[in-house]
Amino acid sequence: MTATPATVIQIAESVVAEINAGDFSKTNLSAQRLYVPNFDLEDMKELRVTVVPREVEYLPLDRASNKYHATIDVAVQKKFSKGDAKEIDPLVFFVEELADYFRLKRLNSFVAARCVKVENSVLYSSEHWTQFNQFTSLLTLTFELAK
Repeated sequence: MTATPATVIQIAESVVAEINAGDFSKTNLSAQRLYVPNFDLEDMKELRVTVVPREVEYLPLDRASNKYHATIDVAVQKKFSKGDAKEIDPLVFFVEELADYFRLKRLNSFVAARCVKVENSVLYSSEHWTQFNQFTSLLTLTFELAK
């Protein structure tokens, strides 16, 4: 008997599937779900999209069920050579495309979950920029469902 994965894992896997199947400006995407994204700089020459389940909040809905909020981080990372607008602007646009795609979206493979909040609080990490010549943007998606 195979156990059903935790709800937050099902949501994160659905986010991965949506990104990989999506029609975005960046093609040949291969998003993956990880708990701790840890890549060598050599691996960052290609665009990396990493989905990380971050937080779960249970709010009482009624006597028998909860309103469930699952927070999922989506990291978009790529090593750059110059860091000029020509190189970075398409990455910022791609992050915006992802944000627009998930806003108020019900996940195709987990329709009970709907994205109720999208944040891009780290448009780019200045630390990764200066230390690694790497663009790192963090998109935070909050999905809600009754459970």
